[in-house]
Amino acid sequence: MTGYFVTGGTGFLGRRLVSRLLTLPDCTAVHVLVRPGSIGRFESLARTWDAGRVVPVAGDLTGDMPDAVPGIDHVVHLGAIYDFTASDEANQVTNVTGTANVIDFAARTGAKWLHHVSSVAVAGDHCGRFTERDFDLGQNLPSPYHATKFAAEKLVRAQTAVPWRVYRPSAVVGDSRTGEMDKVDGPYYFLPAITRAARLPARLPLVAPHLGSTNIVPVDYVVDAMVHLMHQDAAPGATYHLGSPRNQTLTQVYNAFAGPAGAPKVVASPKVPGLARTGRAAAAVAGQVLDRLPGGREARDAVLTELGIPPEVVPHMSLNAKFSTSETVTALAGSGVELPSLASYAPRLLRYWADHLDPYRARRRVDRSDPLAGRRILITGASSGIGRATAVAVAARGAQVFLVARRADELEAVREEITAAGGSAWTYPCDLTDSAAVSALVKQVLVEHESVDMLVNNAGRSIRRSVHLSVDRVHDFERTMALNYFAPLRLTLALLPHMRERRFGHVVTVTTMGLQSDTPRFAAYLASKAAIEEFGRVAGRESLADGITFSSVRMPLVRTPMIAKAAYRTMPAMSPDRAARMVISALVNRQEVVSRPEGVAMELARLVAPRTSRRVANLLYRMMPETAPEARSRPQPPLASVAATLTRLVWRKL
Repeated sequence: MTGYFVTGGTGFLGRRLVSRLLTLPDCTAVHVLVRPGSIGRFESLARTWDAGRVVPVAGDLTGDMPDAVPGIDHVVHLGAIYDFTASDEANQVTNVTGTANVIDFAARTGAKWLHHVSSVAVAGDHCGRFTERDFDLGQNLPSPYHATKFAAEKLVRAQTAVPWRVYRPSAVVGDSRTGEMDKVDGPYYFLPAITRAARLPARLPLVAPHLGSTNIVPVDYVVDAMVHLMHQDAAPGATYHLGSPRNQTLTQVYNAFAGPAGAPKVVASPKVPGLARTGRAAAAVAGQVLDRLPGGREARDAVLTELGIPPEVVPHMSLNAKFSTSETVTALAGSGVELPSLASYAPRLLRYWADHLDPYRARRRVDRSDPLAGRRILITGASSGIGRATAVAVAARGAQVFLVARRADELEAVREEITAAGGSAWTYPCDLTDSAAVSALVKQVLVEHESVDMLVNNAGRSIRRSVHLSVDRVHDFERTMALNYFAPLRLTLALLPHMRERRFGHVVTVTTMGLQSDTPRFAAYLASKAAIEEFGRVAGRESLADGITFSSVRMPLVRTPMIAKAAYRTMPAMSPDRAARMVISALVNRQEVVSRPEGVAMELARLVAPRTSRRVANLLYRMMPETAPEARSRPQPPLASVAATLTRLVWRKL
């Protein structure tokens, strides 16, 4: 019967190793070192493991290791920092001090074997063949990661308290069977560029010079090989290279992913004599030039960061060493553990990356048949009018709709209408003027649905009253601002961090054509709509590079409950369904402003003939009846209003 102690057991490689060890018939227990900060992750993983045989051991590689754990045959040291961007101190403390602490623990525990997971990084910048028996060949160690992995393996080799074996994986990528990977690293940094190259014709032949090579291995091969090698008869000090027997050229890596991505392939990659040496010299000169330019190096790093490539990684993408795996292959003979070719599993890696790790995945269409299909769209004021019509229309196109309004019963009726037609909708009653309610709404929606792709700020309030009749009614302005400005502002701000993190989002705000005509008697209403539209225009310019866009839909008069008053009954108005088509245009095309032709004409008239435009507006204002209760006692016939207004304008030369 065999017991194991594993460091780094909750990591990408470690959790797979723990699962694999549990399949061994003589495995009695797997003790996993768990830092306080990893308790939650361990508990989550424990649900998938045989909890009766996986035992958490509280401790930390950096100094708080347990005294001893009885019944341990194998100590497997996986815990380390595998990150070129980590600080020198972090690399030293975790990789070197941590390894020293594990060695002491293995000795105290009386373990039969110490299995140390090192890295091919110990070869540093060594040029030429590097075998499993090679270690210190006087190579340069160009980064803190290289240096600390070398120092850690040196500690293991120097100690004599516990028999040891060393495993040196090359660049570990996702599972060759499922594609699963937990972070962007190594070749994954360049997948965005490869997928963007898919915009070019796939048959376009590319020619690129030979730029070097790397060595890539899938995580499942590393785990299966380790489990087999750990239990083979071998003398202490055995070292295994867990990688490809031949380095993969960068061209081969590109082509392996370009094929499934639909990008053009490199058909020729000639080796130009002296290119590597010339390239390094040119890079050195370019680096010196950048250093001398104010902010030059920072500019280079900023560009690389925007491309998703850590600047610290670039110098180490190509390997000089050629790693021999002959002793590893011999030890694995007959085990059934074989290394698949990169080309055979690259499509699965690409698919998993595209679905889970691509930082721009939210921008891709869920369903190419319709730009709104599969999109998660939150619509306010969805219980009636424009909001209801928009919700029904986008649901019919395959969107998942989140219906928001105050009246729960009316929202439920809209949801039932959508689901009866085969669509998907959820209701969220909410008073949008209540900041706490809006915060709770956003949290609930994101918990239940994970994301919101698009927001339609449609809920609004209209007040028709002359300014001179509003001097004692500041609350009218406060009421319109509360629902027309602060409510959509509050909801938009609550969703912006989420959209920015996903690098995608679109906000549509329903405003009014009155912003183009400055319609009299709507000062409170238009001021609030102007405020939210201007917010969107400014925010849209700030967030454009973050993938977030804003649209304002300037609606004409629409036949909705909001205008169901006597003053509007005889006026021409658009149907809610036609209005919904304007909103959908904004959702699909993401224009900054969606306007009707008559609105554009009024805006143009205001620009070309501002004085005439003002006079006409004033004339219409005098002609139209006042609906405020305090003004109804002083009605004036339309003809009299026109005559008086014209006389006043001419006499006063306005």
